[in-house]
Amino acid sequence: QLSTFEERYGRHRAESILLGLGFAERDFDRDVQTLSGGWKMRAALAGLLLLTPELLLLDEPTNHLDIPSLSWFDQFLRRSAKAVLLVSHDRDFLNRQVDRVLSFEPEGLRSYAGNYDAYKRQRAEEELNLEVRARRQAAERAETERFIERFRYKASKARQVQSRIKQLDRSEIIRVRDQRSTVNFRFPPVPRAGREVVRLDGVRKQFGDKCIYRSVTRTIERGERVAIIGVNGAGKTTLLKLVLGELQPTQGTVRRGTKLATAYFDQMRSHLDLDATLADSISPGSEWVEFNGQRKHVMSYLNDFLFAPERAHSPVRTLSGGERNRMLLARLFALPANVLVLDEPTNDLDIATLELLEELLQAYAGTVFLVSHDRRFLDHVVTSTIAWEGEEAPGRWREYEGGYEDWQLQRARARQLAAAEPPRAAAAAPAPSPASSPTPAAASRKLGFK
Repeated sequence: QLSTFEERYGRHRAESILLGLGFAERDFDRDVQTLSGGWKMRAALAGLLLLTPELLLLDEPTNHLDIPSLSWFDQFLRRSAKAVLLVSHDRDFLNRQVDRVLSFEPEGLRSYAGNYDAYKRQRAEEELNLEVRARRQAAERAETERFIERFRYKASKARQVQSRIKQLDRSEIIRVRDQRSTVNFRFPPVPRAGREVVRLDGVRKQFGDKCIYRSVTRTIERGERVAIIGVNGAGKTTLLKLVLGELQPTQGTVRRGTKLATAYFDQMRSHLDLDATLADSISPGSEWVEFNGQRKHVMSYLNDFLFAPERAHSPVRTLSGGERNRMLLARLFALPANVLVLDEPTNDLDIATLELLEELLQAYAGTVFLVSHDRRFLDHVVTSTIAWEGEEAPGRWREYEGGYEDWQLQRARARQLAAAEPPRAAAAAPAPSPASSPTPAAASRKLGFK
């Protein structure tokens, strides 16, 4: 039987874990059945952490965590002395958490010491060494075969020839490893949009008494790649839907530019027909996909996204989470879009597909709006970051140049300088930031986020 102290300590620890994972105090006594799927996942994760097991088995635990909760969870695990077996596509999370990588390679299950980046280095070194050895062996075998052919019928060399033949028969041929199958895709040329993609003038958005955006004045131009980050429920998807025209502002105006062709990746997959086949989901009513100015058979197109031909007529509901995301990307990229609106596109993707998506978005000639909690993905893809700062004032958002790390550095520097100034001066004057990037205050004035 638990003592009063143990009961209080247990509840305090449970509340601490729930707060760290993003729950508010008002949620503590809610029925779990009333939570959304993502919050149910967090509740299950909280229960797991509260048990303090000797071994944690975590399968994509970061998928439904916003960046503040992800940072807390990251620190929680690093403080823990428990053993962890982790499946994740979040490369930065893996780098901080693991000291050994088990990887399913074409030749079988392999083990590598170190974190994810160390695994990548070791794997690359292995493949390079194998290639060098294979080339050297091929040259040596060719030289041996030339000797055999030259002296095969010369009696004085018969013993040497036989010795060389036996040597060739005994030697095991070094073969370069088969490459892992990866998504095979490149963006087609996108139709050119007007210079201004979206203009927001004095946009305010409220749901009841909750203010999501106080006042946003911002013009997004052709070719920008903009990230939107913040806690769950802050309004990241709301901004995407304002841009798409699916929601209307409470005040102000949202004007969309000319010649826009928009493709939307919905993290909730609300537009997904689970009973439709893969082929019908990609190309409804036709066996052909219009792609890059040419017609491509839907089975061939799906094969580029690692779906075997026999899967083309399988219903969507039979797909795993990662396969559904790959299918959604295939459907998204079949559209000749010059504006991509991506809401958590990296969830459930394997790392190879994730890294290919990074490369594609870096080279993409259109405009990108991106919601993601994958910090490395943000750093590699975006040119500016709109960050929620509602803990300072309801509905406050600010924009920073660069990705996640740039935002962290600029905001930390601004807070340090603000803390060092007298209260009045700090309130009146914007805090400077590193010379390499504008101050957060200056950026927010320049870009119109308040």
